[in-house]
Amino acid sequence: MTVDALALAQKLIRCPSVTPEDAGAIGVLESELKGLGFDCHMLRFEQPGTPSIDNLYARFGSQGPNFCFAGHTDVVPPGGNWKHNPFEAVIEDGVLYGRGAADMKSAIAAFVAASARLISAGPVKGSISLLITGDEEGPAINGTAKVLQWLKDKGERLDHCVVGEPTSVSRAGDTLKIGRRGSVNFRILVEGLQGHVGYPQKAKNPIPVLAQLVAQLSGHVLDKGNAHFEASSLSFTSMDVGNDAANVIPREARAAFNVRFNDQHTPESLINWVTDRSQRLAKEAGSKLRIR
Repeated sequence: MTVDALALAQKLIRCPSVTPEDAGAIGVLESELKGLGFDCHMLRFEQPGTPSIDNLYARFGSQGPNFCFAGHTDVVPPGGNWKHNPFEAVIEDGVLYGRGAADMKSAIAAFVAASARLISAGPVKGSISLLITGDEEGPAINGTAKVLQWLKDKGERLDHCVVGEPTSVSRAGDTLKIGRRGSVNFRILVEGLQGHVGYPQKAKNPIPVLAQLVAQLSGHVLDKGNAHFEASSLSFTSMDVGNDAANVIPREARAAFNVRFNDQHTPESLINWVTDRSQRLAKEAGSKLRIR
């Protein structure tokens, strides 16, 4: 019993599963695992204000230890500048092109191929499991966290876990990481006062305030990293004023950014730092500011 990892990776990539859409990716995986004898549980979680997400927990065996492969089938939007259609999974000169080829549908295919090889080799000591979510690249509310709670409620125990995120630098397998950095998403809204550009003194423009905040936060060095984790990073991903008129000062300006942090920070410490820095700048400018 074997599984062609490359062929399975192509099947998964051909499912345009841009968060929160599944586009059949979880179903492709479930079908493959059922064929290997896995007991599969399709788990759909919902929460008001967030998209519903399909997840999968599959286990082969019932005894411990339980070795779990963890990952996600969702991908970020494809964007532009592709050599090939991002969802055609084209192979050219030994390279697989497609959204998710690196992060991380190929890893999931490798999970399944490795499991098939082990099962074919004879009795499996303990259990093999896969915990796959469709909500890693999005809000991450109805994904892994809720699957873990479901497992806890069922009395399921994961003894060991390998996450298939891409970590290689120069060649496949040259880097193994002992943990993952944390992630916090921020959205900031600066409130001003709308007015005509001909009379700026009667308005309060939120854009310069937001621009200063972007420059200050982007230019701050959070840390220099350590032996186990690279330096923490802060990246702005969006700025918007929702203004189509070139002669009107907008009422508000928004921005979004993400902080990827190592073990020198906590979510609470970062939230406090961003809040303090932002509120001080807004106060100096006489503007109102909201963070979430």
